[in-house]
Amino acid sequence: VDDVSLTIMPGEVYGLIGPNGSGKSTTMKALLGLLRPTAGSCHVFGQNSLKTDSRQEIGFLPENPYFYKHLSGEETLRFYAKLCGMRGKALNNHVDKMLEMVSLEDARKRRVGGCSKGMLQRIGLAQALIHEPRLIILDEPTAGVDVELRRDMWKIVESLSKTGVTIILTTHYIEEAEAIADRIGVINQGEIIIIEETKELL
Repeated sequence: VDDVSLTIMPGEVYGLIGPNGSGKSTTMKALLGLLRPTAGSCHVFGQNSLKTDSRQEIGFLPENPYFYKHLSGEETLRFYAKLCGMRGKALNNHVDKMLEMVSLEDARKRRVGGCSKGMLQRIGLAQALIHEPRLIILDEPTAGVDVELRRDMWKIVESLSKTGVTIILTTHYIEEAEAIADRIGVINQGEIIIIEETKELL
């Protein structure tokens, strides 16, 4: 990417749109501390993203999440909840809450290896939310899924935004950003072309 500069406000739903290969995922990986910028810096809630502590309040759903195929959806969420320090009744209640949120109560015992792309994305969204983060990064969350799941995802994002969670969404679907983003940035060939309020941009 080339001199990308973004300021995203707490509680905002920010859409970063652009074609495949434009730099969306690279920008998000830098923000997550998974890539070290060759120049400049990224900060999340005031902390440098290269410091591990900056990630404690971030939930991340990559375009193609990878999970242990021998675990069920429920076991997967329990695994991530434990990594986040949850234990006992609070853990069980939270896993149940997440499965309900992503409409997977009936498939909670199904092995991840036998799940469809849409179900994997639902599990991925649930794991991104399991620790109740203040910032959620969704990298192409609906790529390759059906229209029904896409709209379900939009509803979940809208409900989360009402609770004050900050959400960054990367997508190449303009209608997706239009449906849920407060502000949209357009990136192409590594450069931010424009950043504008959604209504103004459209």
